[in-house]
Amino acid sequence: MLDNQRVVILNFGGQYCQLIARRVREAGVYCEVLPCTTPASSLRSSPPIGLILSGSPSSVLAPSAPSADPALLTLGVPTLGICYGMQWMSHHLGGSIEPGALREYGRVSIQLNKNLCALTESIPATTSCWMSHTDLVTHTPPGFSVLASSDNCPIAAISNPSLNLFGVQFHPEVTHTDHGRTLLHNFLYNICGASNSWSMEAFIQRTIPELRTLIGSSRVLLGLSGGVDSAVTAAILSRAIGRQLTCVYVDHGFMREGETSEVLAAFTHNFDLHLIQTDASDLFFSRLKNVTDPELKRKIIGAAFVEVFASEASKLSSLHNIEFLAQGTTYPDVIESGHAAGAAVIKSHHNVGGLPSNIGFNGLIEPLRMLFKDEVRSVGEKLGLPESIVWRQPFPGPGLAIRCLGEVTRDKISIVRSSDAILRDEISKAGLARSIQQYLTVLTGVRSVGVMGDERTYENAIAIRAVTTDDFMTSDWARIPYDVLARVSSRIVNESPHVNRVVYDITTKPPASIEWE
Repeated sequence: MLDNQRVVILNFGGQYCQLIARRVREAGVYCEVLPCTTPASSLRSSPPIGLILSGSPSSVLAPSAPSADPALLTLGVPTLGICYGMQWMSHHLGGSIEPGALREYGRVSIQLNKNLCALTESIPATTSCWMSHTDLVTHTPPGFSVLASSDNCPIAAISNPSLNLFGVQFHPEVTHTDHGRTLLHNFLYNICGASNSWSMEAFIQRTIPELRTLIGSSRVLLGLSGGVDSAVTAAILSRAIGRQLTCVYVDHGFMREGETSEVLAAFTHNFDLHLIQTDASDLFFSRLKNVTDPELKRKIIGAAFVEVFASEASKLSSLHNIEFLAQGTTYPDVIESGHAAGAAVIKSHHNVGGLPSNIGFNGLIEPLRMLFKDEVRSVGEKLGLPESIVWRQPFPGPGLAIRCLGEVTRDKISIVRSSDAILRDEISKAGLARSIQQYLTVLTGVRSVGVMGDERTYENAIAIRAVTTDDFMTSDWARIPYDVLARVSSRIVNESPHVNRVVYDITTKPPASIEWE
């Protein structure tokens, strides 16, 4: 357990489940997401300070609806049901659920009743919230009071303080709910009695001695990609075990402009660890010849990385007894690789949940596995990492290869690398680097007619992708000022080879992913 106090979130498959976790942690309380099938008996020996039941795309009335152990509601643990979670709670405690005459999606005004409740303290009598439901609680369970209602939802929030059970039909975790964070804060502190003990300082203080105890005198091997996740993993392991850590930097030829030399310089000068570099670009490019399918590209790159990494590991093992493999796995990686309950596989290149094949280690160390990206950056800052590393733009393991649609060649990588460098330079000059969480360019694989120097051209189209996000689970497209976009477009067309058109991707996630491949 990462904290003496914890809140457990039971995942019924709702799209906002991980966002609930982010909000709880932002409030200074550690939380874990567990499947809704978690038995009550597993929580009795070490009960959480609070329990949150997530939403779900399902109907409680459906025969195949996800369910939980009803005994969870008798543990005496303060429990908050959100949307489906409130309906499931009501259903199992004797309330009535019926399909609504009207569906209720989006921002809705609700009215709180006059009865004071610790859950709704400091929230105005009329406020806006985000609804996403078809079914309704039409009669509360015995002993419950109605806390709020909307025009189409007479029972929008309920409570039974004597049983420590509460429910809201809306989603307090999304930013569209005006006082959602206040409601969650009320639940955590007024009802659960949280002590504001979750912070990145506390995480570091707990994790370093835990790593020392786990690793002992053994040696650890880490694949250093240059991204913030592996960098922070290296930093915290270096703090814990020093030169027992060996980092291998595999240059696959798909890094951003100047990145290899910058990463090597940063880790050579700032860390007490062993660092090995290997240039395997010829191997990667040869393996990707004539390959156009994006999923196959990821798998080939992943397999080639394992092959190169295994070769280096074998060399090292002949000299040292390396017991552990470390990875910069983060919570979004776990979720999007399909290793969280109800998660679909979105990113197949992550080695999450087990050791890569063909590499013999006795254990896997993932110290950041339960952290979100902003938490990882905070850990990096507190460990003294250079700003250029901590605030490095998120970069996928396959690198620029998945920002080059179609077959990957050195010439194409050169085009996307040049355009990416221009975008990053202009975003930095405009002072937007901290306000846009990820920005990149994509070689779309589309060619179009243009006119350059009074001559007809038929060249490549580059797409700019820039998003704002709290947690990388969902994102909105960044509203980059037009003059900045104009400078980026002009420079890319003039400075990047074989490009005559620049477009801007204004799609949210979902339905799109942040990367194009």
